Amino acid sequence: MARLAQTAGLTDIQQEILSTVRDFVDKEIIPVATELEHRDEYPQQIVDGLKELGLFGLMIPEEYGGLGESLLTYALCVEEIARGWMSVSGIINTHFIVAYMLKQHGTQEQKDHYLPRMAAGDIRGAFSMSEPALGSDVSAITSKAVKDGDEYVLTGQKMWLTNGGTSSLVAVLVRSDEGHPEGTAPHKSMTTFLIEKEPGFGQIQPGLTIPGKIDKMGYKGVDTTELIMDGLRLPADRVLGGATGRGFYQMMDGVEVGRVNVAARGCGVAQRAFELGVSYAQQRHTFGKPIAQHQAIQFKLAEMATKVEAAHAMMVNAARKKDSGERNDLEAGMAKYLASEYCKEVVEDAFRIHGGYGFSKEYEIERLYREAPMLLIGEGTAEIQKMIIGRRLLEEYRFQG
Repeated sequence: MARLAQTAGLTDIQQEILSTVRDFVDKEIIPVATELEHRDEYPQQIVDGLKELGLFGLMIPEEYGGLGESLLTYALCVEEIARGWMSVSGIINTHFIVAYMLKQHGTQEQKDHYLPRMAAGDIRGAFSMSEPALGSDVSAITSKAVKDGDEYVLTGQKMWLTNGGTSSLVAVLVRSDEGHPEGTAPHKSMTTFLIEKEPGFGQIQPGLTIPGKIDKMGYKGVDTTELIMDGLRLPADRVLGGATGRGFYQMMDGVEVGRVNVAARGCGVAQRAFELGVSYAQQRHTFGKPIAQHQAIQFKLAEMATKVEAAHAMMVNAARKKDSGERNDLEAGMAKYLASEYCKEVVEDAFRIHGGYGFSKEYEIERLYREAPMLLIGEGTAEIQKMIIGRRLLEEYRFQG
């Protein structure tokens, strides 16, 4: 397994960080993940351990108390964590999307106020675009903010918030028509607001309700929720970046980071599925020999390992492109698409290798089989990724007639 998904050109510091995270995953996550997942229990002890390791500040600049590491380092850490339990990687993903958006787009006052506490893990982030009637069609958002004196009043219902209950800072995208005349393109009349709240469920504060956890097929442990705003009042300094109308671009910048994260999660889950499959294939005997010696199983293992390698390479390329300061929506879309599809296929092959035991909750592969589908839709479906990829390719290869 050590020969799969290796990354060339890492610094000594990056290698040390990854080694520390890998040890933590092997000792603190894998042994308890399936039990916690079956109970749908929030992994508080694991989260506390990540906080102690400083992972909540991994990409936050050193001037704010973080480690100042790259997106590549973060993605490789996510890959390791998802290999242990994908839900844990979801807990830090939304946190870092919000931290990244603050770092890139926040006012200096917002950075000074939030980033040090986010780096320490004292504030946990969540972000929200989706609504009950829409997913990838961000332009159809109906939640709105109306200016009322020195405040904004927010109304609407948001959906699919990872960390919705346990977070204390939510970046939420709403429509804000103030200063944008009728006929303005929808994406130019959206604003990101920063909602500070107490963790918990129910009516958290006047105008803000987190109804409860959504019961899911997989991706358990981490809380996924709705968020209902009914006359929620926020001061003007909670507008990310200090000016309305920039929310769509801020969110899309954050989503590029999120797509690299989802690709990394797919890589991690696929790696674990391969580990389980290749191990079981050497223990299970049929017709007088381990099933790993049957050509049909060897073919499966070969295909699985090749997919793990290919997805990892695409994910690393997308992260490095973003770190270079270049536009990476093409690379991030490709990586997210390939890694999530390959993850599903590798997990299913490992499931098949396990035979009837793969259907038993006693075996870890059963959990992975329920987790993999989330990656097919999270941060944009495969169809959305193909649209992004196709449009960017036509920009790059424009016909000169």
